[in-house]
Amino acid sequence: MIFVSGLGAPETPRLRTDGSWMCVEGAPARGSVTHISVDGRTIRRIARTGCPNGLCIDRQGDAWVAETNPHPSLMRVSLDGSAEIVLDRCRGQMFLLPNDLCFSQAGLLYMTDSGIRMIDWAPGGRLRPDWASAPFDGRVYEIDLGANSVRVLDRGMKFPNGIAFGPDGHLYVNEMITGEIFRYPFFEGRPAGTRQKFANVLGADWDGGFRGPDGMAFSSDGRLWCTVFGESAVVVLDDRASVVGRVSTEGSAPTNIAFGWRGERRIYVTEQKLGQIETFEVDAEGLPTIFG
Repeated sequence: MIFVSGLGAPETPRLRTDGSWMCVEGAPARGSVTHISVDGRTIRRIARTGCPNGLCIDRQGDAWVAETNPHPSLMRVSLDGSAEIVLDRCRGQMFLLPNDLCFSQAGLLYMTDSGIRMIDWAPGGRLRPDWASAPFDGRVYEIDLGANSVRVLDRGMKFPNGIAFGPDGHLYVNEMITGEIFRYPFFEGRPAGTRQKFANVLGADWDGGFRGPDGMAFSSDGRLWCTVFGESAVVVLDDRASVVGRVSTEGSAPTNIAFGWRGERRIYVTEQKLGQIETFEVDAEGLPTIFG
């Protein structure tokens, strides 16, 4: 079922505390942070930011946005349309391609940076011929918004993208080029070790086009639901990293996923090429959303 159509390269559907939605639209003609009514019938483009890629929402209802172009940065966007750049570098090094983000229970913000400027990786909007072997320096950042500080949790990755905390308290990050999902151990809300390989979500059949894991979300029973761009699928993994399910999307380019409100066994999936949010009934509720 189509929840919303007519969007421009949508990403990161995120549920607000009032049951309405926010997402970003990355299409050049839009480049906006967008609000969607509870029933999906009303779309309001709140702020034009450039080419936003990721979004999450804090307790005050503000959106924290991973902006890629022209100024790679972390932005804060309010529902009234006000927008500001909050951070654009870590210890003097500029962000390259901020991608996806999530809050921890401790109120810290974690953000992936895919490790190459969009204008360098896809000049003129087209992937460069060596897109899979480009010189990536993908990073995972830990951001303390109260202290306005940022540090590198990990780096040297090949296009890190989706990011989510699991019910086990650990942080999960995927790597789009390789298809790997990594787990970062946490103890009492703080990082407690280096990344560990958890699973790979790439299918066996491949026609050579661009594909890879994108946004992720956990259901309350501990399963990880991962969109796979280029494979028309949401792949479902259990806590042992086994593939236990697959949801076929209408479009070939699912970019991100969110569960509906508490009690609703439904997922909402943004699809880039068709410009829509698709929705599917599933057999689980989502892990409760963390509002930073």
